[in-house]
Amino acid sequence: MADTRDSLQHVAAETFGWPELHPEQLEAMEQVMAGRDVLAVLPTGAGKSAIYQVPALLLDGPTLVVSPLLALQRDQMGGIDDSAAPEAVAVNSAQRAGETRHAWDAVREGDAEYLFLSPEQLAKDDVLDQLAVLGISFFVVDEAHCVSAWGHDFRPDYLRLGTAIERLGHPPVLALTATAALPVRRDITERLGLHDPAEIIASFDRPNLRLAVERESDDRRKRSAVVVRVSGLMSDPATRGGLVYVASRKDAEHYADELAQLGHRVAAYHAGMKASDRKQVHEQFLDGEVDVVVATSAFGMGIDKPDVRFVVHASAPESLDSYYQQIGRAGRDGEPAEIHLLYRAEDLHLQTFLTASRAPADVLEEVAESLDQHDEPMATAELASDVDAPAAKRTRAVNLLEQAGAVGTTEDGRLEYLDPDMDPDKAVADAVEVSETHQRLIRSRIEMVRGYAETTGCRRQFLLGYFGEQLLHPCGNCDTCEAGTAQEHPVDDAPFPVNSAVRHAEWGHGVVMSVEPDRLTVLFDQEGYKTLATAAVASHHLLEAAG
Repeated sequence: MADTRDSLQHVAAETFGWPELHPEQLEAMEQVMAGRDVLAVLPTGAGKSAIYQVPALLLDGPTLVVSPLLALQRDQMGGIDDSAAPEAVAVNSAQRAGETRHAWDAVREGDAEYLFLSPEQLAKDDVLDQLAVLGISFFVVDEAHCVSAWGHDFRPDYLRLGTAIERLGHPPVLALTATAALPVRRDITERLGLHDPAEIIASFDRPNLRLAVERESDDRRKRSAVVVRVSGLMSDPATRGGLVYVASRKDAEHYADELAQLGHRVAAYHAGMKASDRKQVHEQFLDGEVDVVVATSAFGMGIDKPDVRFVVHASAPESLDSYYQQIGRAGRDGEPAEIHLLYRAEDLHLQTFLTASRAPADVLEEVAESLDQHDEPMATAELASDVDAPAAKRTRAVNLLEQAGAVGTTEDGRLEYLDPDMDPDKAVADAVEVSETHQRLIRSRIEMVRGYAETTGCRRQFLLGYFGEQLLHPCGNCDTCEAGTAQEHPVDDAPFPVNSAVRHAEWGHGVVMSVEPDRLTVLFDQEGYKTLATAAVASHHLLEAAG
């Protein structure tokens, strides 16, 4: 192991100019070199890309990197091009045919070590066939939280990566993400088919971020407070550059207009804009030509600007997962940054509405019956001709049936019943139950946003507790600490410590995520997050230790 560590350090220094690797980077790299699958959860700015860039040069064969956005791919390829490493190439739909041919030739002839693909490319049989011939030695999934519907940026195309990994002979897999609560980590492992992965999880704490929540009962007053707060931050040279996250495209335009009228350099950003306009806003923000971007959640992945001095949320986010990811774009240089949530309890009703999604029972029935009537596995194109439904609904039905264990995917990407004797009605019922369980989990996650916004305890303790990390003392750098309402958490004698497995008579198996003097929060497999009063747990024996 010492020889491996020395080799990794040597490549990092000589090829990439990194004199020293962080402990988490080195541990993850060593596990990769030992042939293990690895799930690495490291905060943005911790050098996640290095974890694949360095070992790739010590493994025989090309490295495949799956990345969801072309902008992300370009950034990572640019970093490799600036080093002494072999060439990095990409294959994507935005390229000319000649560029695609060059990419495949470069990898085939050994001139390129890194091949970047989008998950959509891996859904194509001809692409997988070419990859199989190349003998991929290392499979990297960047932004791996996209595989999880629990995650803050779910991408259906990521669900097919597990099949692609197996078709390529399951080389060592590295899944990378900047934030992943326990259910997301479970999803990543299960849906990518990771084999007993080594989990490298760095601390979620960002002590340089000052956390604050401002509560408003009236929407009009809240909107006014957003403009006042952001304008005040932008008027101070110490906090001039930042991001404002909003719930809708309309709000992005509204707040951008309001701030522009006050003389600030501001731009809106949302998915309804032309790609060229979004790219321009992105570049203007990175170059300092725009001080603040008012954006929906469409803006963020791949944003690497170290001196963002504030992040303001004009409405409650749909989860603390996405909230943590978005506020993590502030203060990456280690300097202080301001984090503000403008909170109105009624906004959570909107989030509940936006995230509510009933299972498409009629489409589930058509898909199940179609598969049942075919003796051989079906191609997705055949299913499309059999089932009269929009592609999105058809895909969701297939995904639910897969999650219910009724449907599987063959090595060549066809769909089949895993149990030919299973009654289609049973398959549909199981898929509906999967959907309903997921909805309960989503609702519980929204309630955790409410808990964060309304707590009088230390906000950082609450936020870290959501991710299963215990902060023993109030942080001193949030509004509740400053107000004096945050308290010490003497939990040394807690009967159910953080990360312990428990069982509830009604809600089943769970894991303790955080413990406070008067309450504890448990993540139940089938019900999501539940906060229980410590006194009630003790007097009614609500929980018992689980193996």
